[in-house]
Amino acid sequence: MIKAIFFDIDGTLVSFTTHQIPTSTLEAVHRVREMGVKVFIATGRPYPLIDNLGALEYDGIVSSNGAAGVLRDGTTIFREGIDRSVIHRIIANQRLHPMPIVFATNEEVFCVDWFEQGDKAQSVWDLLNNPMPPVRPIEDALTMDIVQVIPFFTAEETPRILSEVLTGCSAFRWHPLFADCIREGNDKGTAIDHICQHYGIDVGETMAFGDGGNDLEMLVRASIGVAMGNANDDVKAHADYVTAHIDDGGVAKALDKFIPSD
Repeated sequence: MIKAIFFDIDGTLVSFTTHQIPTSTLEAVHRVREMGVKVFIATGRPYPLIDNLGALEYDGIVSSNGAAGVLRDGTTIFREGIDRSVIHRIIANQRLHPMPIVFATNEEVFCVDWFEQGDKAQSVWDLLNNPMPPVRPIEDALTMDIVQVIPFFTAEETPRILSEVLTGCSAFRWHPLFADCIREGNDKGTAIDHICQHYGIDVGETMAFGDGGNDLEMLVRASIGVAMGNANDDVKAHADYVTAHIDDGGVAKALDKFIPSD
């Protein structure tokens, strides 16, 4: 019996085409919650950038790829900040290798050197349908509890960045231009453990939906991992079940299959 479901947002709940949650998804999520199943958001987005859930019913949000978890009433379940020494290294690296970077706490986000890549960086914000965060001095990050850093660098640069700059951090990439970086040891899979422990739910009673590389740990950790039809092949290979495309009712079809009304 499934008691908790974890949903990625972009490409899973929210369509990249319409920037909305399909009506079939809203209705299916409402149905399973009426049956007593708890519903959680599990996204790579920092908490302040989650603004596209509309009328969706849910019980809590895992943000920043598993670095923080907050219940619907605002209660913080867990929060893993990035070490201050890492912020110092980011600032030093920025002087030699400037790149657009977004810094996020659970309360606010800001960016630095946004125009180093111009239209490329802006295209990501357009894809997410988010307003641009304010531009601030990078040193401001030293005064905050940073839970996520989003630097714009290529996959080829990853070994140097992780070994020299973002030591003690994990990087999750669902777009070729940037990586979501959080404190090492955290991901959407460990977030499932945090939530289950809080509610006394067995991990064997969980289900997860995702479409991107940052969803892999979650799909593997959950008892039933569902990849969207629009997911890449690697995500599909790690899933227990592949449903239809998000714009073809993929979430509703999988919920009907695994949690039928009768």
